[in-house]
Amino acid sequence: MPEFETVEEFRAKRKEALSYLEKTTDFKPDYLIILGTGLGRLAEEIEVAAAVSYSDIPHFPVSTVESHAGRLLFGTLSGKRVVAMQGRFHYYEGYTMQQIVFPVRVAGAMGAKTLLVSNACGGMNPLYRRGDIMCIVDHINLLGDNPLIGPNDNELGVRFPDMSEPYSTDLIALAEKIALENNIKMHQGVYASVPGPTLESRAEYRFLRYIGADVVGMSTIPEVISAVHMGMKVLGISVITDECFPDALEPVKMADILAAADMAEPKMTQVMKGVLQHL
Repeated sequence: MPEFETVEEFRAKRKEALSYLEKTTDFKPDYLIILGTGLGRLAEEIEVAAAVSYSDIPHFPVSTVESHAGRLLFGTLSGKRVVAMQGRFHYYEGYTMQQIVFPVRVAGAMGAKTLLVSNACGGMNPLYRRGDIMCIVDHINLLGDNPLIGPNDNELGVRFPDMSEPYSTDLIALAEKIALENNIKMHQGVYASVPGPTLESRAEYRFLRYIGADVVGMSTIPEVISAVHMGMKVLGISVITDECFPDALEPVKMADILAAADMAEPKMTQVMKGVLQHL
């Protein structure tokens, strides 16, 4: 039986992280933004009041993915007070689910009430193409783990949180409105998360498509679960970096994924900024 940290241990770690951040900046964010692989350029749009390296924050994991800067940025975007994670943490890096969602817990304690999350993913829906973006309307957790396993902190949320609407229908409708107004093609679909770090086999892509997934990635769902647990509203946008059609599958290189993310990022950025502006 694995050992989980107690509620008291978690609270002590969160208090240390908060204490350090409060000494570094008095900025209080209303929104948390998580930027996925190759999607860090939105950070350039933020009027930064303070930047803090993950490695300086007590109990924060450190991102090991090359394209992740590993910083918290506090500032304003579209006139709103935000904290942005330049880089996230993945199960395949060896982190526990509790470590992966720790920054979300800290941001929530600092005042963030809404999570805007992005990711790079593989598109399995035959209507999707490399460089498209998709608004997440639901998800399938195939990580084999859940950040809420272990003792529940009743101050954060209930033991059995409802997941009938993990992604806010109001935010989805607003994102769709912004996309239409800016002539941006944005799909709506289901995101599946798998442990990685290997990309999927042809048979796995067929299986994922069969069970209802439109795209597949290796992140996002733990952060969304922890946000919903705390009562935060969530908007998720996926950037499709490769086409995962089993009968026409070709090898994918990291350079190709980053190039596709770079191509799609302006669309994702415009939608995220537009949503913030209208909130």
